This record gives sequence, structure tokens and C-alpha cells, in this order.
Amino acid sequence: MCGIFAYLNYMVPRSRGYIIDALIKALKRLEYRGYDSAGIAYDGDDNTCIIRNKGKVGALEKAVKAHNIDYDKEFDKHVGIAHTRWATHGIPSEVNSHPQRSGENNEFSVVHNGICTNYKDIKQFLLNKGYTFESETDTEVIVKMVRYFYETMKKDDGSDVDFRVIIEKVVHQLEGAFALVFKSSHYPDEIVAARRGSPLLIGVKSSSKITTDQIPILYDNQMTVNLSSSTTFRRNESTMNLFAEVDAEVEYYFASDASAVIEYTNRVIFLEDDDVAAVSNGALSIHRIHRSGSDPSHRDVATLKMELQQIMKGNFKAFMQKEIFEQPESVVNTMRGRIDFDNNTVVLGGIKSHIHDIKRCRRLIFIACGTSYHSTVATRQLLEELTELPVMVELASDFLDRRTPIFRDDVCFFVSQSGETADTLMALKYCKERGALNVGITNTVGSSISRDTHCGVHINAGPEIGVASTKAYTSQFVAIVLFALMMSEDRISMQSRRQEIIKGLQELPAKIKEILDMDSEIEQLAKELYQQKSLLLMGRGYNYATCLEGALKVKEITYMHSEGILAGELKHGPLALVDKAMPVIMIVMRDKVYSKCQNALQQVVARHGRPVVICCKGDTATAKEAFKAIEIPETIDCLQGILSIIPLQLLAFHVATLRGFDVDFPRNLAKSVTVE
Repeated sequence: MCGIFAYLNYMVPRSRGYIIDALIKALKRLEYRGYDSAGIAYDGDDNTCIIRNKGKVGALEKAVKAHNIDYDKEFDKHVGIAHTRWATHGIPSEVNSHPQRSGENNEFSVVHNGICTNYKDIKQFLLNKGYTFESETDTEVIVKMVRYFYETMKKDDGSDVDFRVIIEKVVHQLEGAFALVFKSSHYPDEIVAARRGSPLLIGVKSSSKITTDQIPILYDNQMTVNLSSSTTFRRNESTMNLFAEVDAEVEYYFASDASAVIEYTNRVIFLEDDDVAAVSNGALSIHRIHRSGSDPSHRDVATLKMELQQIMKGNFKAFMQKEIFEQPESVVNTMRGRIDFDNNTVVLGGIKSHIHDIKRCRRLIFIACGTSYHSTVATRQLLEELTELPVMVELASDFLDRRTPIFRDDVCFFVSQSGETADTLMALKYCKERGALNVGITNTVGSSISRDTHCGVHINAGPEIGVASTKAYTSQFVAIVLFALMMSEDRISMQSRRQEIIKGLQELPAKIKEILDMDSEIEQLAKELYQQKSLLLMGRGYNYATCLEGALKVKEITYMHSEGILAGELKHGPLALVDKAMPVIMIVMRDKVYSKCQNALQQVVARHGRPVVICCKGDTATAKEAFKAIEIPETIDCLQGILSIIPLQLLAFHVATLRGFDVDFPRNLAKSVTVE
């Protein structure tokens, strides 16, 4: 959803041009999250300047250049904030864009990701106090409340008021989910951030050596840990400084995710719910809004395992195309260090210590949304076969709506590429309250799901920028297969099956490359289909999930109506849609449901349908019945879905390109859905 970035330099001289360029560049890194407007705030000569614009970051960049800005002016200390907005309250417009301000003088400004659910009550309170509003957003209410507390506390105390204390008072009043970063002309070298439910991290960069990997959490009346001076934080007679040098030069980067900061630093701190982080005089402190006995005593300074080239497009037309072609490597990365092909063993280090508890559970429950949900549908049958346990797969929103009964001996898996999906996080909270063992499967180290679950699996697919998920799907698929193999390692009756699957995994990268070599053939098919208005995809067994995921890819980026249909349900309604004008793609593989899929194919042909069939190489019986056949390499049945989805990913990409759409930023969609 919305993207937040903020940059503070302390004792590091930076020109205004450098600062504005850093803000704009970070917003471009965050574009993949989805947005409809953008804006920045930076220091003018005697006030805060705010520039906002409806549309793409490129349009904002042009708007910035249209202003008469002294780019050469240098600042030893400066705070800049930036934002990409996804409209929730108020239409996309300049006035509704962020940063939102406290008034015409821009005394306080804020960028916000999330939703304030009680903003109407707060707004009415402020209206009664004489405050006026220029936007339709819930965010303006927040920054106006900051101004209200500042003016009230200043009047009551008659002395300087701590910026952080003001923000803590505001956060106490807010309901909903949010990540907030505040800037103020009253506190020119300070920045305050708060998080509840929406992701926020802080990158740290300094020429001085960082001497500790932990920042203590503070409560009222505790001093801050100084990152750039000799001020110390006393705890158990020890000191907790990040830097050994006095007055160390330091730069801080606040961001919604790591892609915006990796260009500058790989040292980051992930904020937790109800954290308030403040930087004053170069010193970073992290405070808690609420104290509980289970609170950790510190926040770790983590090292990101990400490189800049991973989030660059390279020679590809789009990130989605790049990520499709990265799948031979991404599935290898998911398996690397976890599977011993010589001894047929699998070890997932993240869940190893909990595997005995998982084996004794009542049920395995997989909870996810969108593509992640489809990866659980794709692997459910294998999980049931190898674990001999009941396996439920749930859409997180429906799971919550039904208030599904959860028991202490259930094991719940939460699958999310970003690890920040709002509905999945709410489901995790629901299951934690009921005492279940919770397992995360994510692609993002330090994400909320990876931190809040008891154990988990990182799929190691690498950053995925395209909104339409591709390589994360196949890596999630592989990760769950690895889990099933680990669960069945001591089952003698399963050993032959396990060995076949492990052999199939070993051969998988080469077979994916073989399909990618068919790209031009699939592009030709796209030229025949791109003007159609609807598309049906049919399959069953292990490939039903392929139909669901393929249909999702088509509708996401081509805006063509598409529907994934279980071939066994063909006579229960969908067959009425079939005629010579309706494009149909059927997946027919040599597995246990091969003859049933052949029957479905015959029914489509009998209704004058012209099916495009994805089938195994050498399957002439199926190919001759098809209007067009795409023959792909054959593998073991439970892994065939990894291969059969790739032609559909390529097809969706080429159809969208032929239609002239931006495949990386489809309309109305966001990469990371951080609000319900």
C-alpha cells in the first residue's frame, strides 16, 4: 500500500539537491507497492516546503523541477520526508496527497501508511476547538492533533515541549493500523516515527563503526541511547552505544520496506507495534507506548541480505518479466542448504526445533491471501498424502469472518510474500490468542509475520517488485513441498515417494529453463488472444491451483475477465459458457486424473470449443484434440504445477504488453496489502 520514506542527516553535509534526489529516488523504489499520488517535504529557507502531486512519481519529479529551488544550499542537519499514497479516505488529488500538514505554515507535517478508524471522532473534537481542514483524509486529522497538543502543552507548561512526548500523546488517541513519520519546523533537526500494524524500519549509516547490535527500549523518564555522542544508557552497569566516537556523523533512513534503503545501508532496525522512535541531536531512541511483561528489552540492529542489483530491472522490459525468468535460480535458492540430494534428507532450520510438536498436532491449517493462498491449494494434496493429517487451506479474510474454531493442538501456517498482509496478520493474532502453534512462510526477513510467529521458513526468492507475484509463488510451492518431505522423513512407507519427489526437485531448475525457452511461442499465442474479453482456465487434481493462479495473473495485469475452473465441475454450470468464441485453456497432465481431464477436453470440443491445451511433451493424444498445444516437460505429479504455471505467467505478461498496460503497476492493485 502506501510507501513511506524519510531521511535525516546529522553532521553529514548534504546539499538540498542531494536530499531531494534521495527522497525522489526512494519513492521510485517504493512504486511497486501501489499508489495514486506522491509528495515530499524538505527544509526551505525559513519554513518547511511541501510539494505534492496526483499521479506517478515522475509527475512529482516534474513538479519539483518547476519550483524555484536553490539546490546548492548545504545542510549539516536536515530532515526530509516522502510518501506514495494509495487512496483510502478521499479521492486521489494534490490536496489529499501526503505529506499532510498542520496548517498553512507547515509547522508540522506527516506521512502515513494505514487507516485511522476513529478519525471522525477526533476530527469533530478538533472542529469544536476551531481547527479547519483542507483535505478529506484521516491523516490530516492526525497532524492537526499534533498541533493541538503542541499548542496546549506549550500554553500550559510555558516551556519547551518534547517532540516525542507530543507524538506519544497523539498515538495514545489513535485507533486502527498505522506507520507514521513526523517532521516539524519547531524541531528542525528531529524526527519522530510511530508504528502499529503497518511496517516501518530504520536504516543506519555512519563512517564510524557500529559497536553494538542492540538498541535498548525506553519508557518514561529513561534517557536515550546516543548514536553520535558520548551520552550513554545505563543498564545493569553497562553502556549501550552504537558508536565509539564522540559526535559521530550519522544518517538515518526511515522506510516502509528495505528496497528504499538498501542503496545506502544494509544495517536496519525493524520497529514493532507500539514503538515510537525519535532522533534528536543525532541520538536515536526507541520508546514503548504500552509496557508488558513479555516486551523484549531491546531492538536488534539487523543486517539485510539484499543487494541493489536485485531490485533493478536490468535488460528486461518489466520487473515481472525479470522475475519470471529468475525462477530457475529462485527455486534453487529456496532449496539451497535445506535438501541433501545424495541422502534424500530435508532440514528446514527455521522449524527444526518445533518439528516434533508439529507432527503431534490435530490439524495443519494454512492461511493466506491471493497468490499465497493458491500455493497452499497447490500443495494441500501432497501434504495430506505425506503427513496423513487433515490439511485446511483458508483465505484469511473468510477465516476471520467465520471466526473459525482454533484449538491449542492445531498448527497454523501464515503464508505471505511480504509478511505484512493485513488480513493474514489479523488471522495470526486470532490464532495466537487461541494458543495454536504458528508458523510463518514469508519472503521478507524482519517482516511482521516472520517476527510474530513461533517459527518459520524464509523462501529466499529474492526481492519481488512486480505487483503480480511470480517467483514467490513457485518458491512458496517448493518451500511447502520441503516441509511435507521433512514431516515424512521417518515414514518407511513414504520413502519411495519421497525419493521420487526429491529427484523431481533436483531436475526442476533445468525444466523451468526449458519452458522459458518457449517464450516466443507463447508470445505468438498472446497475439491471438489479447483482444478477447474473457478467458476460462480448466484443470483438476494438482493443477486446479494452476488454473486459479493463472486466472489471477491474467485478470491482475491484462484486465481481462478470467476464471479458474475445476474441470470436475464442468457440467455443474461452466459448460454453458463454452462455444467457439470463448477462449479456453485446459491443463491436461499425465497423472492420476489424466483420463478425467481427457473427458473434460472432449466435452469442450463437442461444444465447438477451441481449447488451448497445456500438456506433457509427447502427449500426441491430447495435442491432436487441441486448437493449439503447449507441450512442457513432464515431472512427478505433485511438482507439475510449478512447471504448468510458467506458460500462464508468460502469457499474461505478453497479453498485458500487447494491450499497452503497465504490467508492474496494474490499476487499483498494491503489492503489499497492509490495510484490511
